[in-house]
Order: sequence, then C-alpha cells, then structure tokens
Amino acid sequence: MQPSIEYILLVIAVLILVSILANKVSGRLGVPALLIFLLVGMLAGSEGPGGIYFDDPWIAQAVGVIALTYILFSGGLDTRWSEVRPVLPQAAVLSTFGVLLTALLMAGLAIVVFEVSLLEGFLLGAVVSSTDAAAVFSILRTKRASLKGMLRPLLELESASNDPMAVFLTIGAITLLLNPNLSPLILIPLFIQQMAVGGLIGYGMGKVMVYLINRLKLEFEGLYPVLTLALVMMTYGVTASLGGSGFLAAYIAGLVLGNSMFIHKNSLMRFHEGIAWLMQIAMFLTLGLLVFPSHLIPVISSGILLSLFLIFVARPVTVFLTLSPWKIALRDKVMVSWVGLRGAAPIVLATFPLLAGIPQAETIFNLVFFLVITSALLHGTSIPFVASHLGVSDPLPELPRLSMSLGDGCTSGNDLIELTVPIQSRVAGKQIVDIGLPSGTLIIMIEKGGNRFVPCGSTVLEGGDHLLVLTNQPQSDQVRSIFISEPSAENPGP
Repeated sequence: MQPSIEYILLVIAVLILVSILANKVSGRLGVPALLIFLLVGMLAGSEGPGGIYFDDPWIAQAVGVIALTYILFSGGLDTRWSEVRPVLPQAAVLSTFGVLLTALLMAGLAIVVFEVSLLEGFLLGAVVSSTDAAAVFSILRTKRASLKGMLRPLLELESASNDPMAVFLTIGAITLLLNPNLSPLILIPLFIQQMAVGGLIGYGMGKVMVYLINRLKLEFEGLYPVLTLALVMMTYGVTASLGGSGFLAAYIAGLVLGNSMFIHKNSLMRFHEGIAWLMQIAMFLTLGLLVFPSHLIPVISSGILLSLFLIFVARPVTVFLTLSPWKIALRDKVMVSWVGLRGAAPIVLATFPLLAGIPQAETIFNLVFFLVITSALLHGTSIPFVASHLGVSDPLPELPRLSMSLGDGCTSGNDLIELTVPIQSRVAGKQIVDIGLPSGTLIIMIEKGGNRFVPCGSTVLEGGDHLLVLTNQPQSDQVRSIFISEPSAENPGP
C-alpha cells in the first residue's frame, strides 16, 4: 500500500526534529553531527525501530549530490579569501596529489589483503580518498575545536576542494572497469577539463550572482534567497553538462560571492547557513536509511583494518609527503594528518559503483559506511584533545549574549567618522554596494531629509546626506576621499 503524503510529511518532520535535538546533545558529548544524523537514519530504517524500507541508491545519490552542492556553496560563502589565500598552494596539492596518493595507498592495502583486482582496489581507494567538507566545517567552526594560524583555513579549503578529485578518480575507475580495453591515459585530459571548466564557470557564476543580486532590484526581499538557490543549482548543472566539476564550481562561486559586496548580505549568509544544515540532515538521514546494519557485520574486521590503515598510515603519509616542499611545523603536520574526517562524500561516491553494476559494489558500500562511522567516532571526538596536546588549539572567545554584528573586518582600532555627501560627489546617485568601500567599513546610519535610519547595501546616496561611518583608523582618509571626490570628466557620474 502506497503511504499517504500526510504520513510521508509527518515522518520527514519527525526525523528532522529528532536530528536537531540529537545534535544538541551530540555537541555536549563531543560527537560529530554527521554520526548522529546517520544513526537516526539507521534507527528509522527497515532494520531499526522506524521500519522504513529504503533501498534506492539513485535517490540517495541524487540527494547527496544536491546536498553537497549547497554545503560546498555555503562553505565558500563563509570563507574569507584573505585567510585562505596564503594556504592556497598547500591546499591545492593536498586536494589533488594528496587525494591520488591516498587512493593508491588504500588500493595497495585492498589488493594485498582482500586479493581484489588492481582496478577494484583503486576504486575502493578513490571512494574513500577525500575528506568531508560538511564534517570538517561543522567541527572546526566550533569553540571546542578552533585551531591556530593557518590550520583551520588549510583544512577547510582542502576539504571543500578535494571532492572533485575523488569524484574524478571514482568515475575514472568505474569507466576503466566497465571498459577494460581503454587506456588509463585517457583520464588525463578529462581531469584537466573537469578542473578547468569547473574553476572558470564557478568564478564566472560567482560574478554573475553578485551582479544579479545588486542589479535586479526585486520587489520582495524574500525573493533574493530563492534567486541564489536557483543560481547555485544552475552553476552545478551548467558546469556538469559541459564536462566540468560541479562541486568545484559551486564552492568557487560561493567563495567569489562571499568575498564581494552585495545587498542583503547578512540575511543571505544566514539563509544559506540554514540551508547547509538542512542539506546535511537530509543527506545523512537518507544515507543512514540506505544502509542495512546487518550487512555491516560481515565487514567489521575488514572495515577496522581499512580504517586503521587510513587513519594511521595513508593519511599521515599523504600529508607529510605532499606538504614536504613547505616549511611547516611538525605539530601542524600531525594535526593536519589527524583531521582526516570521512563523511557523506565517500558514502555518496560509494553509490556510484552500485548504480554502475560493479560486481563488488555492495561490499565496497558497506566497507565505506563502516569506515565513515569509525572515522567519525575516532577523529571527530578526539580533535579538541589532540589539538590541545599538540598546542595548536585556539579557543574562540566567549561572545556577549547581547551583541551586534557589524560585519567582517570590524575590530578594535576602529574610527567613527561623520561626513556629509557633497552635491557633486561621485557617489551621489549610487547604491552603497557600488561605491567601493574598503573592507571593514560600514555606514551605520544616514540622515536623509530629516529622517535617520540604518542603511542597507541597496540604499542610494544623495548629495546632502549626513553619514555616520565606522572604519579602520588607517582607512579613514581613504573613506573620506571616496565621498568628497567629484566625478571625472571622462567618466561622469549619474
């Protein structure tokens, strides 16, 4: 009998509510959210108290792809370019050569211990080769696991950018398994195409998002989140259709948008943070429903061996080899080695062999699922402890309960200045988002026609407006010059 829509909606609501409440408890216990969401899905499944039968890898893969797209976009949106730029080379090497080396090491173990073929071993290694962005973001952005210096931006950038390489290796291994006569060399131009197309379209779509958000002037503010949702999915769809990495494009688009000035920025950032959490819950619940716990029992011994090898051999060897060209402290390398969380990405990738009909696909899926649970338990719960003992933890300061967010870059040493916009100023007639204020500068109040109000990015400045501006002291003169400068004859203002 087909369940009614009322029943389906009720079950979905209950599962989400239980996941949210369980996550609150998990934070106190130091257990990663992904593990809680997976367990809720498993308990709700056909072999748990919930009794919900779900055995459709295609739906699970679709949910996973959509969720990872929005999670990566949100991660890029919340990433400051000034923080990740110094670690870009290290993260790029970790997310490409590091992923490949991890896949090769795991393949070697699988070939020797499980006596599988070379390509089957490499497929298993490719599936588990990337760290999980959702897990790393959710753990490292908490007060318990905040890290010093370059560690947090390096680990976040690596986790957000290594999924495309893992997807490429997984699809490449499946292609070679299904077509034994093909040469592995054909994958090289495919890799270049994936990364190049993904990077270019991601950057371009990020710029398009900024332009559309600032220029469309939608009648209702509530349409802006809908606009960005559509643009994110368009970014993935267009990129994947042209043979590029949709995940890479989504992350870069978020990075470009998040480091630009656009109207309704604070509300859109909060909206996408909420969407990212919803996507995490939906993805992990779906993947938890997909697994049959009884199928994990036969792979326990193999799964433990794989997990221990990945955690204590493959990940450290990869990190130390790929980061060897840079002078990085030993304790920092050890910390990077330890933050090798596996999460939704490997499980989603494990559905690819299932849909392709690979003979060992079900075994690979169960091994990967077990490995993810092991990684979440060991890695996720111990990161604060390891960081503290290595001396690389940097607990975030407690924030006051009543606080006002003034935006990125507002720190001590700010200067509060008052000024009046001249009639002939080049900013007259322009939106605040278009006048090019330095980073960390905010117009916190405007007096216009006797009325005082807090402006937003779409507020149009006019001659005679009286402004209260918060900026960094070294930028005070620059800010004043922006407002008092007149339009040039070659480029007259409005």
